[in-house]
Amino acid sequence: MASILGSPAFLARPLTKPQLSCSQTPRSQQPIRSQPEPSAQPSSPPTPPPPPPKPQQKPKVAAESTDWIASSLTRRFGLGAGLAWVGFLAFGVVSEQIKTRLEVSREQANTRVVEKEEEVVLPNGIRYTELRVGGGASPRPGDLVVIDLQGRVEGSSDAFVDTFGEGKRPLALVMGSRPYTKGMCEGVEYVLRSMKAGGKRRVTVPPVLGFGDDGADLGAGLRIPASATLEFIVQVDKVSIAPS
Repeated sequence: MASILGSPAFLARPLTKPQLSCSQTPRSQQPIRSQPEPSAQPSSPPTPPPPPPKPQQKPKVAAESTDWIASSLTRRFGLGAGLAWVGFLAFGVVSEQIKTRLEVSREQANTRVVEKEEEVVLPNGIRYTELRVGGGASPRPGDLVVIDLQGRVEGSSDAFVDTFGEGKRPLALVMGSRPYTKGMCEGVEYVLRSMKAGGKRRVTVPPVLGFGDDGADLGAGLRIPASATLEFIVQVDKVSIAPS
């Protein structure tokens, strides 16, 4: 054994690494097996789009409500200031009511009963007698006029229109409006132009300003004969601006 290790031929032979063939692959360079890809997860439902932004509301204009003014005044200056503001707003409504009452009282004060009745004859053939002079406003074209009306054919005792009396409703008309209804005629409207609220007249209307040569059928068995002269009692109850 010692002779073998100590022989020069053994020492002189270099140690060689074993040769690897081309077909062999070093262990250190073995290909790494790829890990199997995880199975595809089931697709989740699509996320719905976000809701559209809500339109911004416009701030309320202060004119729509003035309660905040009363609240601010109350917090800053006390209850008296808030009540004063509320009273200021209510003054407008109350003043209109006072104005209306003053007009009514003035109308009643200026209305007077005629002591001596006299018949007035107009150029168009209308005759009228003033029974009560009104103290209110005179109706103008477009005004709303509320009247009580009683009408009959001259020489007849049967009225074809009568709104006087308990439970009966007056007539409302717009001055200048057509056609006439409920016993109204051109002659009555002509007389109304010179009357005032609270006034009352006895009026005789010729056929040409009444229902003419054809007469009129008012329904419910009421018939105005042709070329009839008409007699009316006209009372103006109220005159105001016509609604639009």
